[in-house]
Amino acid sequence: MSSLRTVSRTFARAGVRASRANTAAGPASTGLVFARSYSSRQHHQMPRTNKAGVSPGVIGALAAGALAGWYFYSNEKNAASASAHPASWKKVNFNNVYKDIADLLEDEDYDDGSYGPVFVRLAWHASGTFDKKTSTGGSSGGTIRFHPEASHGANAGLDVARDRLEPLKKKYPSISYGDLYTLAGVVAIQELGGPTIPWRPGRVDNMTAADCTPDGRLPDAAQGADHVRNIFYRMGFNDQEIVALEGAHALGRCHSSRSGFEGPWNASPTVFTNFLFTELLDNTWVPKKWDGPFQYVDKQTGQFMMLPADIAFKTDPKFRQYVEKYAADQDAFFADFSKAFAKLLELGVKFPEDSPVHHFKHLE
Repeated sequence: MSSLRTVSRTFARAGVRASRANTAAGPASTGLVFARSYSSRQHHQMPRTNKAGVSPGVIGALAAGALAGWYFYSNEKNAASASAHPASWKKVNFNNVYKDIADLLEDEDYDDGSYGPVFVRLAWHASGTFDKKTSTGGSSGGTIRFHPEASHGANAGLDVARDRLEPLKKKYPSISYGDLYTLAGVVAIQELGGPTIPWRPGRVDNMTAADCTPDGRLPDAAQGADHVRNIFYRMGFNDQEIVALEGAHALGRCHSSRSGFEGPWNASPTVFTNFLFTELLDNTWVPKKWDGPFQYVDKQTGQFMMLPADIAFKTDPKFRQYVEKYAADQDAFFADFSKAFAKLLELGVKFPEDSPVHHFKHLE
């Protein structure tokens, strides 16, 4: 990572913490833990043409397009097939991959200047489909890159993260998509100021969409505490772990073009903090007056937002005890989040016995 990036991010973090009390306006963020469920995008097929009515020029164009499509598909298939072997991870230098992912984080022309929040969301959504009763779903297989899973309503906008990471898949063909997507989440958390997340490789790519999970396994931000528990209990989490994972909403913003909701949770959407909990408790949250889905905004400025599911953590007594704990003690939050997030990324994964646990050093 360049010294310029190190200095700029260091000053950015210092500025955010120094201006915490001012609650400066920030841009709106990408939903991480919760996503509004909408119907999947429609996929359009080319209309059939009458053979006699197609000119030679059109035939030539179609042939050229088909050839280009075949070339892209075959290259993509070859890259994925290299990581479909259980031992392919042994060929990868994950420290180098970590550094390369870190180099992809900052981009002043994207959103709030960082791909970090959407990388965390990709890792989260790739893993959060696990069902402990059926032992299906989870990050192993990298099925979130396939339709229909990729086009589930909760995954709207994640093509941005996958496209950003795809060059690294080409550079490191032996890394599986499951390993790449989850490692990207780890890099983002750590490089945006969060705790060290233990991570290990060994996920094996599926080559088809046959194992894509059904829609509806990810949390719906419009729901309350009962729904939240049903979703997370299905994965095997308890209340304390659920609240710790909720803290990821310190990052990013909601986009009306993706989830339907709009706005940031706090003034520092590219720094990992315990601000989700402090904002939740310190502000008065009122319904937002607009034409979009029901959500809350802070009464004082109207610049920050909370989702209905977020508010449930404040109103539910069992959840709230952990919200208060993490609002008062960021170190405790970091410690518990690290454990819960590592657990999330490993749900349903059958790791090789010799797969090492990495504790990557923060690059700054």
